[in-house]
Amino acid sequence: MRSSKFSDNQIIAILKQNEDGVSVPDLCREHGMSNATFYKWRAKFGGMDASLMKEMKELRAENARLKKMYAEERLKAEIRQEALEGKL
Repeated sequence: MRSSKFSDNQIIAILKQNEDGVSVPDLCREHGMSNATFYKWRAKFGGMDASLMKEMKELRAENARLKKMYAEERLKAEIRQEALEGKL
């Protein structure tokens, strides 16, 4: 997955500028991004501060790590089950 050229703090600052009254087209032009990007950020991060954004990213990384661990353990369990049944 491609990483953003904007840091979490920059995203929060851009969203705050909009809350303070700067129009979306002006923000997009100033920061060199599309309107769609702005609206995705607002849907995803609207109302968050930097600490909440950091915590959300950490939780997503942990969730991905746990899913990978589960998949590996499930595969090992299936291999053991097939070995016990004499399929190997």
